Amino acid sequence: MPDCSIVGVLDNGPAGITQEALQLIRQADLLVGNPRTFGLFAAEIDPDAETRDLSGNFPKIPGWIKTALGQGKEVVVFATGDPLCHGIGRYLIGKLGREQCQVIPNTSTLQLAFARLGLAWQDARICSIHGKDLGEWHTNADAGHGLYPLLRQIRQQRLLGIFTSHKNSPCRIARMLDAVSLADRYEMAIIEQLLLPEEQIHDFMPASDIMPRQFADPNVVILRPVSAQPTEVLLGLPDKTYHQRKPDRGLITKREVRAVSLARLQLHRDSVVWDIGAGSGSVGMEAARLCPDGFVYAMEKNHEDAAIIRQNQQQFRLTNYRLTQAKAPQGLEQWPDPDAIFIGGSGGELEQLIEITLARLSDGGQLVMNFITLENLNSAIEQLKKCNANWELCQLQISRNKPILEMQRLAAETPVWIISAQRGYQ
Repeated sequence: MPDCSIVGVLDNGPAGITQEALQLIRQADLLVGNPRTFGLFAAEIDPDAETRDLSGNFPKIPGWIKTALGQGKEVVVFATGDPLCHGIGRYLIGKLGREQCQVIPNTSTLQLAFARLGLAWQDARICSIHGKDLGEWHTNADAGHGLYPLLRQIRQQRLLGIFTSHKNSPCRIARMLDAVSLADRYEMAIIEQLLLPEEQIHDFMPASDIMPRQFADPNVVILRPVSAQPTEVLLGLPDKTYHQRKPDRGLITKREVRAVSLARLQLHRDSVVWDIGAGSGSVGMEAARLCPDGFVYAMEKNHEDAAIIRQNQQQFRLTNYRLTQAKAPQGLEQWPDPDAIFIGGSGGELEQLIEITLARLSDGGQLVMNFITLENLNSAIEQLKKCNANWELCQLQISRNKPILEMQRLAAETPVWIISAQRGYQ
């Protein structure tokens, strides 16, 4: 049975491909691509060959190809650059099988862009924002936003090569950096209309210089840190690092309790975490730092505390963290199912929260709760029993040194009970 040939092409048309690839195009009975590519190769396509536009028709393409191959036809699919680098190649091989497809790669447009800048790219990470347009990045955006995969890579201070789109443009990337207070830490180079007479290279410049400008399509972006940033502490930041409201009882999970609670959450790099009754946000924010490929959804009912949380988020420039100001369980139904849940405050809804959170928790996920009163501790244990949960309890009694005259004494902090629970199985 004939193969489907996936041929990588660039904007210099026939001049940019091998004779082997050109011959495949000339003898093809069915060609799948976009009108612009058909125009580049108009002189090489058999007038009797069928052409089909792939724009907006991805789900239909495998069926077109299977039908054509079943009829003994030769098929060519046009792809941009290297079909296996954020191109259509992986999709078609997954649908048709490797034995049905042969890939004729070209130079990736990102490879050309790095070459134009004279910049080595073996350490670069490649990111595509070709996906569905979900608009500008905004305060309430989360892991489902089309720009989030890029933002996740940016947070890890990497050299990035970015495939853009008409909507997800260099200017939108710059505005996103500005929105999350990272514009001063990164610079961008834009290479537009590669291999066309209008090709332009815009060398590295600050995001603030890019926001008001327009760049011609198609283009690619190279993004890099302006300078190496200090290595971040991931766990156990001093309490004074956080902005916090300070009534007599305090509204922050103290460092030692925070460390044990985070250990009990059993986090992974990509964990989805809920932080309910976030207080100053310390537990959720350290979880966000520990889960660079994950996301933290925090909830706090108190207006003043929510304002402090936002200050802390801006201070740490966290982009995988989103705060909802509400009283739980209101709004939890809109959050994705979590891998780990921390309840620092329940607002009088403890029993309901335990029932809801255990039901939503992923298999093997952990629910961790902190208590300083016997009444709430007892209520939690009784509700966990009703829910047939598996649970463990520990108590932390922390003492800290305090000066007394020219000497030091130990002053005890309020004891804290930590419960960690998993969903039980009948």
